[in-house]
Amino acid sequence: MKSMDRRRFLLTTAATAATLPSLRALAQATSTATVTVHTDRPGAHVPPNFIGLSYETNQLTDPTFFKPTNVALIQQFRALSPNGVLRIGGNTSDIGWWKPTTDTRQPEIHVRDIGGGEPTSALAYPITPEAIHNLRGFLDATGWSCIYGINLGTNTPARAADEAVVVDQVLGSTADGGKLEYFQLGNEPDLFKNHLRDPKTWSPDLFMNEWLAEADAIRARVPSARFGLPDTSGSPDWYAVVVNRLLGLKDPPSVAALTHHYYIGGPPSNPQMTIDYILAPKPRVAQLAHDIRAAADRLSAGEHRTVPYRMTEGNTCYRGGKPGVSDTFASALWVADYLLDLANFGYAGVNIHGGDGKAVGNSLGGHLPGDDIVLAQHGNPAEHPHPYYTPIAHIGDAYVAEPINYGMRFAGHFAGATMLPLDFNPGKVNATAYAAKARDGKTLLAILNKDTTQPLPLNLHGYKQALTLTATALDSTHAQLAPPASPAPPTSIPPATAILFQSA
Repeated sequence: MKSMDRRRFLLTTAATAATLPSLRALAQATSTATVTVHTDRPGAHVPPNFIGLSYETNQLTDPTFFKPTNVALIQQFRALSPNGVLRIGGNTSDIGWWKPTTDTRQPEIHVRDIGGGEPTSALAYPITPEAIHNLRGFLDATGWSCIYGINLGTNTPARAADEAVVVDQVLGSTADGGKLEYFQLGNEPDLFKNHLRDPKTWSPDLFMNEWLAEADAIRARVPSARFGLPDTSGSPDWYAVVVNRLLGLKDPPSVAALTHHYYIGGPPSNPQMTIDYILAPKPRVAQLAHDIRAAADRLSAGEHRTVPYRMTEGNTCYRGGKPGVSDTFASALWVADYLLDLANFGYAGVNIHGGDGKAVGNSLGGHLPGDDIVLAQHGNPAEHPHPYYTPIAHIGDAYVAEPINYGMRFAGHFAGATMLPLDFNPGKVNATAYAAKARDGKTLLAILNKDTTQPLPLNLHGYKQALTLTATALDSTHAQLAPPASPAPPTSIPPATAILFQSA
């Protein structure tokens, strides 16, 4: 392991120092690592419910999953956050159909099967009022609220409204003390061209035509309904059309948030998807943040109110995650860094995708590609978390917190705080830093050393260690998040380690 003699870490506060637009640290050729926290220049407020999970709507077909008697899963949700946001959606949201009574027959659901890993018509499934009532009990037990996805891809406005009425009645709006944050109509509509719409004609304008028809049908029966959109896979060009159409309406639907998804890359078979790759800086994160913030600012100005923005589905490797990468400690460091980066960019929250392997497998046509990798290595997929990137694995009768879960908990300590801008120069070490003023008035400082070999020396005064996020190795399938043996600041942060400091 390389030493870093003559490097030191200096913490100062300076009211006159320039504020950087991003806290992302890039490797620089310098002999001194420095950080300057601007305590007098408060940035974005991090909502208390910033932490969230994303599950496939198909998960609702198991009546014992989201249910108030599923104590083990409830405990995992509460350990992750006392008041997070559960997003119900994903690819399977566009093949689910509302079944209000036992004798309701399945409608015709047409999906173009192109063999590309999309859910097929054969995987269509019912959503029942029982599932919604169970979901309400589960949310009450966890303290969480919900973003509820409704089928746009293979639905009708009338059926969507029927479902929305029951969801609204049972969950109740958070504006009135209930559990429903807002509805989302359709999942990744920018990708409908692959299997649900004509690729030659599909466009943001056609999407908005369909979206408005469904939204209007819902709010005709649920006048207080609020919506999030466009929930794309990350197509910034859609924002301009969406915002223009909304601003051009005399009576637009109530938009609770602009939303998008983010995966680092994929699929699991992609050799580029390595631990080193997911820990490297990703300029696309800042670009997506810039684009959605600009769109939200335009909509906010036009409607004379603040429209938040949220990352509603994302993870390391799309299509279920990659074994040996998505299920390792490296994912914990990545997600802690990613969540804090989005908090600094002003996001209202982040939903990391997971759930049971069957539901995610159904969202991919019935198969998890990561299983092929495990089988090729003569392993047993049943012994791994399914899907491979899930924050909470369901293995046998147990619900297990995976490494990425601990990274989310680390970042969750910033929930309810106000971000503070800082200047950070880690030298040649792949490290990042974030600061915030907590609700109790103390300053939080998170330093994440994502470097695989180099420690980050520091000389930190006026702070004490609060938590350490670490593991035996980057590829370990276990993570530790615990108070340190001593609160005294260390002289260096080891490779692959994150430490949360608090002002003394």
